[in-house]
Amino acid sequence: MKKQVKQLKKEGKGNSVIQKAKAVHFIGVGGIGISAVARMMILEKKKVSGSDTSESIVTKELRKQGAKIYKIHNPKNISKKVELVIYSRAVQENNPEFAEAKKRGIPMLTYPEALGIISKDKFTIAVAGSHGKTTTTAMVGKILEDAKLKPTVVVGSLLKSSGSNLVVGKGDYFVVEADEYKRAFLNLTPKILVITNIEADHLDYYKDLRDVQSAFVELVQKMGKDSFLICNTGMKNLAPIVKKAKCHILHYGDVVIGSPLKVMGKHNVENAKSACMVGIALNIHRDKVLKSLKNFTGTWRRQEYLGKTKTDAFIYDDYAHHPTEIKATLNAFREKFPENKIIAVFMPHLFSRTKQFLKDFGESFKEATQVVLADIFPAREVSDGTIHSEDLVKEIKQYVKETFYLGDMKRIERFLKKYAKKGDVILTMGAGDIYKVAEKLVGKKKNT
Repeated sequence: MKKQVKQLKKEGKGNSVIQKAKAVHFIGVGGIGISAVARMMILEKKKVSGSDTSESIVTKELRKQGAKIYKIHNPKNISKKVELVIYSRAVQENNPEFAEAKKRGIPMLTYPEALGIISKDKFTIAVAGSHGKTTTTAMVGKILEDAKLKPTVVVGSLLKSSGSNLVVGKGDYFVVEADEYKRAFLNLTPKILVITNIEADHLDYYKDLRDVQSAFVELVQKMGKDSFLICNTGMKNLAPIVKKAKCHILHYGDVVIGSPLKVMGKHNVENAKSACMVGIALNIHRDKVLKSLKNFTGTWRRQEYLGKTKTDAFIYDDYAHHPTEIKATLNAFREKFPENKIIAVFMPHLFSRTKQFLKDFGESFKEATQVVLADIFPAREVSDGTIHSEDLVKEIKQYVKETFYLGDMKRIERFLKKYAKKGDVILTMGAGDIYKVAEKLVGKKKNT
């Protein structure tokens, strides 16, 4: 490993467009991933500006750190000094700032392309998979930090230890959450790749499971014989990837964690096993690895405890938005609260995902006592009128009789204030902004 690190350091990234640019503008700067790159640029003393129509804790923090952040997209936001534009993949070509940068011939990179360039001279440890990427990335980052390896870590959430999605270390290791959507992770060439699991997801882009697997195969085939693939080789959906791998394969399925974790659920034990194997691959003493995992407290919006309501109901928030994630999360909460009433407040994410996994969503909620549904969060999609949250109500009611569609978040908030009693567990779930309901119930406004 040390030999590989030295070689990468020797090769360097040269005069990359990122290295040369003194002023960088970010379109969609509030995204949890792209904002980490903006933070990096600020720390490198570059002049940073950006735009995002959604105000959040992320944009507020960037302002505090010295970035010029605009609330609307306008060609004038790109000053004459800007030498590079980095944009979210959600940005369309008709975006006025995108069009302006293109017109002026300013070099442009997507967030994944920028990440690929930044990681080029680092020993890259990428964490990929349909579920568990964020938590596993954060776990690996903590292991390396505790081992004094001074890693740079980019994670798709906010770390509880720092309140940031970025850890900038002076070491040679780069730990990054690798996103499979639109094959974004192909911009990376990891020396260690963790694959937590693979399922048919993002079917607004991929055709089916086989198509998803093809993207992972392509990533693995970029890795040389001196690289490591860490996965549970017993997972059926990983078979085509393992078969095509030319690198070393490390199976984490038999790893024993031992001490209980501070994060709940069997799925987090699996995440910890894969992170543990990364530590072993890097020759970090096993006892140190296990100590780091035992002290890991999680990230923002992953089983996050926010407080209590005025009626003493517990309030948690979680990013779960796929049936597998919802099932795993509710199983973990039922294990922790076997006798409590669990009120799952869910905001479906994407019309396509809701339609594709309609029946799976129904069964995934069976450990809840009561389910409250918000309107579907459209994100990058436009409704075609063929799917609605009320369709989801019908499926969930087969497993949880007390299932309601309330739609509007203010109605949901009023409902919970009225009916949630002492000892009840309120769990808001979804990839949209349903967390704002939870925050309002406990009087927090950090993300609104």
